[in-house]
Amino acid sequence: MARHVAVAGKQSFSRLIIRIAIVAVALSMSVMIISTSLIRGFKTEISEKIFAFWGHIHITDSNITRNFESVPIEEGAEIIDKIRGVENVEYFKQKTFLGIPIGEEMVPALTKGGVRHVQAFAQVGGIINHKKEFEAIILKGVSTDFDWENMKDYMVEGEILSFPDDDISEDIIISQSTSMRLNLNVKDKFRINFVRGKKQVIKRFQVCGIYKTGLEEFDKLFALTDLRRVQSLLGWPDNEVGGFEVFIDDIDDLGTLNEYIYIEELPNNLFAQTIKDKFPGIFEWLGLQDINEVVILILMIIVSVINMITALMILILERTNMIGILKAMGSSNWDIRKIFLYYAGYIVMMGLFWGNLIGLGICFAQKKFEFITLSEADYYLSTAPIEINFWTILFLNLGTLVLTVLVLIIPTYLITRVSPVEAIRFK
Repeated sequence: MARHVAVAGKQSFSRLIIRIAIVAVALSMSVMIISTSLIRGFKTEISEKIFAFWGHIHITDSNITRNFESVPIEEGAEIIDKIRGVENVEYFKQKTFLGIPIGEEMVPALTKGGVRHVQAFAQVGGIINHKKEFEAIILKGVSTDFDWENMKDYMVEGEILSFPDDDISEDIIISQSTSMRLNLNVKDKFRINFVRGKKQVIKRFQVCGIYKTGLEEFDKLFALTDLRRVQSLLGWPDNEVGGFEVFIDDIDDLGTLNEYIYIEELPNNLFAQTIKDKFPGIFEWLGLQDINEVVILILMIIVSVINMITALMILILERTNMIGILKAMGSSNWDIRKIFLYYAGYIVMMGLFWGNLIGLGICFAQKKFEFITLSEADYYLSTAPIEINFWTILFLNLGTLVLTVLVLIIPTYLITRVSPVEAIRFK
């Protein structure tokens, strides 16, 4: 009966109403798909940039201050081996259902992974002096254990640092913004002035590479160089570093692994801190995007539901004569209401089909052609990033279908108000 009504409706006045309803559902679903993919991609891209440069967890001396100057700690092989050996960690978490906390019961769980990589670093500040231009810089010293795979996507020119065994390297990797401000290119040499105590120390460096992460506040400040050069500038022996950067397998385990490493693996003089806690401003800003996503989803679902309610009420009024005949033949109110619910479900599914086609089509086109551009100074990215999660899209489709059909049960209550005698006379 619902299929018959749908076919007949194509030739009736309701045809325009049905098309409007399908378009409304399609537009709502396409906007939801694009917005969730865009926000997910936005958060992932920026987070990966920060993690690539800083790691996931920083281990430093417990007396370290908020500035970027390093406090020496001893690079003990035993501590590094203990951190590298951290794998799946057991912990207790609140019981959940479909990711939603249920009650206050705590249940045992395992992290999805452990520690993937550990690398040493040290930092020192200086002033670049080049062709009568001066620029503040923070040298981040790295060693042979540095994971260049994390940085390869951000190298725009030149090569990575070299670490000769018989001498300290003069190589330095500067950011593209520093290169442009000071007119420095690969293989150019320049001097950096340092203040150690009451003395000024001048060291020469040669540009071996140029990087660009798009995080302007970091790019304009930091450069990479040989850890041994930073150690010599700070007057440290070879076995002292500023700290360790820890990379983990899964970002969802960040808080749990950070707490475990700090409590179980580190001595009292060392402190473990996640990068989210170290740079809270950026991650709080990223967290606000979740609110935007929720607002967009709610608005689009409301638009879809309102249009479907309007369309269904018009369809019911148009089919008043049919409703009266069915009642006169003995059909119950609920049987007739189901006809229109099935019909509404058909309209919603048609809208979802076109919405997925449009939404996914735009997402794939953006991933391939990157036609939507952004101001990198404001958004840290030059193009709108897209990350398609098919489980999220499936949940959006099922949720929209179920929620819309359930809400449409309310307007079908009009059918119970229809009198068979009056309906049959209705024209």
